[in-house]
Amino acid sequence: MDVSRINWLATIVAGLSAFMVGGIWYSKSLFGNAWMVDSNLTVEQIQGGNKGKIFGFTIIFSLIMAVNLAMFLADAKTDLAWGTTAGFLAGIWTFGAIAIHSLFELKSWRYIFINGGYSLVSLTVMGAIIGAWR
Repeated sequence: MDVSRINWLATIVAGLSAFMVGGIWYSKSLFGNAWMVDSNLTVEQIQGGNKGKIFGFTIIFSLIMAVNLAMFLADAKTDLAWGTTAGFLAGIWTFGAIAIHSLFELKSWRYIFINGGYSLVSLTVMGAIIGAWR
């Protein structure tokens, strides 16, 4: 790994892309309503959450994930295809972790596929951004 090969601007954009993917993924028109039901959350509970804490830590963790992925992709041969593939493979890894935790929490398969699917898609997008923006 050669950290001088990391495009830090691309990595930041990749980390922030998780917000865009999440905004679409968890919208009411896609999986938001199903996720709320399977999470046993109400609109009032979500609205009452500490937005600064939630979004602040989400930014931090998304950036950590993007930097980690960028480190794995810090190679001169990395391109769009490999970045996308590596992001997808990282998404499978995190999907598995989400599935394991959720099974022990007695969550539904729908819940697992909603959250695991978000992770898979967001990491694939991150990898594509990092891979393409060399």
